[in-house]
Amino acid sequence: MRAFLRHAFALEDGTPCEPSPEDRALLETLATEIARRRMSGPALAFLEMSRPLNSLGAAAIHFFTPLASTLANPVALKRFAEFLEKRGSVDVLCRAIEEAERAHELTHERGCCEGEAPKKP
Repeated sequence: MRAFLRHAFALEDGTPCEPSPEDRALLETLATEIARRRMSGPALAFLEMSRPLNSLGAAAIHFFTPLASTLANPVALKRFAEFLEKRGSVDVLCRAIEEAERAHELTHERGCCEGEAPKKP
């Protein structure tokens, strides 16, 4: 009985958060859109500030899914909310945004966006 109660209120099992391939595709799409709109800084600041509340944010996404499904894919919203329920999901999302921002900067430096000619060195 004591062995059972010892871990009754444990919050995490110590394993890192590993997104599934579907979750990874969703995160990459989200991160790419954030980087494309040049909102990486505010998004990262918001994620870092709200790190302790990620499960509450997931619950809010579940709650507003019927209303938000008129604007976004309800399956993607459900998958994103389930991903946010995991410990360490904010770290994974922050890394995805940072990678997308680096990729966007490299693409923008080369002039591959918005019909620009490549910049000469």
